[in-house]
Amino acid sequence: MTDPTQSIRHDWTLPEIKALFDLPFNDLVFQSQTTHRQNFDPNAVQISSLLSIKTGACPEDCSYCPQSARYDTGLERERLMPLEEVKQAALNAKKNGASRFCMGAAWRNPTDKNLDKVIEMISTVKDMGLETCVTLGMLTQPQSKKLKAAGLDYYNHNLDTSPEYYKDIITTRNYQDRLDTLENVRSEKINVCCGGIVGMGETDKDRSALLQQLANLPEHPQSVPINLLVQVENTPLYGTEKLDPIEFVRTIAVARIMMPKSAVRLSAGRNDMSDEMQALCFVAGANSIFYGDTLLTTPNPDENKDLELFEKLGINVSGRLIEDPLDTAVA
Repeated sequence: MTDPTQSIRHDWTLPEIKALFDLPFNDLVFQSQTTHRQNFDPNAVQISSLLSIKTGACPEDCSYCPQSARYDTGLERERLMPLEEVKQAALNAKKNGASRFCMGAAWRNPTDKNLDKVIEMISTVKDMGLETCVTLGMLTQPQSKKLKAAGLDYYNHNLDTSPEYYKDIITTRNYQDRLDTLENVRSEKINVCCGGIVGMGETDKDRSALLQQLANLPEHPQSVPINLLVQVENTPLYGTEKLDPIEFVRTIAVARIMMPKSAVRLSAGRNDMSDEMQALCFVAGANSIFYGDTLLTTPNPDENKDLELFEKLGINVSGRLIEDPLDTAVA
């Protein structure tokens, strides 16, 4: 069994990761919970709220995404949301207990003009005392520098899946494009939010390879969202065989062991998870969720349901989970 007191590693091999996945469930969760307790309050969960500030008409062909212009999902194309609407959404999120406000735009990459508008949103949200996160697609180095100057706390850019399976999911950009954006963000000392999606028909090896990519980055992402595919009619992945819930919990546990100081977030797909499945995820080491009844364009449990679950489990809602070296750099 891997020593849960190990130092941060960036040299994980696929056989090592497979060995973790192959552990008896109780042994795996014991190890992940032990790792979790060594780095976090085991009864605290950080909550983030996610708002789509520009919906639909994305030129990418991501097979899971209802916002792609290539799929007829009934999603209306919308312009970039006005600043006052973003401000009101952030106020509501803060009132409901969110400590971080995330804004997502369905772009392949932002134009400099659109980036300036998003920077205004970032400044407004930060003035409200919330941490800020955006996901805008691919970024250049100069754009990353502008976001840093604006005080952005986190940038989200998921790897989605393994390098080998990636081409079966997306053809309009390659894996290296994603890694390049992460490097641009990291070089500006902006916290990275990076994870993936499981349940897309990938193999066990693909799930291991995704976690390998994340853990072997030059620095572990400060937040690691693990999404369960939300199947949307008329997207290519609609009708994919659903992932076994225990396999999803195993993925959370292995992520926690491999990235012991990262926040592991339950993201898309929670609407299809039972309370019991989510409770197992928290036991396995998840300590962050997206909050609110919509996650970009897909359903999410409403706030009251989440609070009821937290009360049953004795979970406290916290603010920052980690005092990162980067926290002072991006404040």
